Amino acid sequence: MKIIFSKECLNYEFLSHPESAQRVKNVYLLLKKHSFGFIHPQLCSREDILLVHNNKLLQMVKKADFFDPDTPCVDGIYKYARLAAGGAIKAAELAIKEGRAFALVRPPGHHVDKTRLGGFCYFNNIAIAVKKIKSRIKKIAIIDIDGHHGNGTEDIFLGNEGILYVSLHQQYIYPGTGLVSRENCLNFPLLAGTGEKDYLRIMEEAVKKIRDFNPDLIAVSAGFDAYRKDCLTGLSLDINTYKEIGKKISLMKKPSFAVLEGGYSEDIAQCVYQFLVGFDQN
Repeated sequence: MKIIFSKECLNYEFLSHPESAQRVKNVYLLLKKHSFGFIHPQLCSREDILLVHNNKLLQMVKKADFFDPDTPCVDGIYKYARLAAGGAIKAAELAIKEGRAFALVRPPGHHVDKTRLGGFCYFNNIAIAVKKIKSRIKKIAIIDIDGHHGNGTEDIFLGNEGILYVSLHQQYIYPGTGLVSRENCLNFPLLAGTGEKDYLRIMEEAVKKIRDFNPDLIAVSAGFDAYRKDCLTGLSLDINTYKEIGKKISLMKKPSFAVLEGGYSEDIAQCVYQFLVGFDQN
């Protein structure tokens, strides 16, 4: 399985912000140690961004003309955000050709809706990738395992019959959405303290919904902040839980790609590695 990654994404930083370059660097170094192959992404185009976002949002990011307390206005963020979305697109294309791919990118994306950024995110990477390839793929399921609800992804795809969005996330934390299911967007809000046994049981319900939908491709918003030591959620998954999560997705026997979202603990590299071990099973 190929990993889409650019060292350029490590070139920006915001003092004391949890979405740091080091978290992704640690993942890169561990995957390199385990002999994964890496592919450099290309910048996504303006047209790619406009598939899901309006021009006002694009211009805000391009001109660095915005303020959000959680989402820093850093120099060059337009380029870095385009590189992350381009990485997601490349992962989707590789999944279609080769069956599996993982985009190790930053910044993350699933909190950005059609018109608003936020939650450490500037453009919605996985939504851009899905929209980019949708003309070639009849049905796509998106499963979001980040500890926070992907409100942006739900906003973008709500009502789209060719897309199924499924999210497992902690309830009542940022962004406060995802408490109920709506149309093609199925939400599984979790209590604080949810551990492996209950999480995997609920995930099996989510997987059944995906199997019933019978997608031609699966996209994974792969956040790792449901881990028990993460500073931004109150869920209680173990490192090895991510291997089981990856395995459940793999066992659906569909071409699949995953895109990094959150995950802010010192163990994120091990969580990602275990996920990929399960995700890449035949």
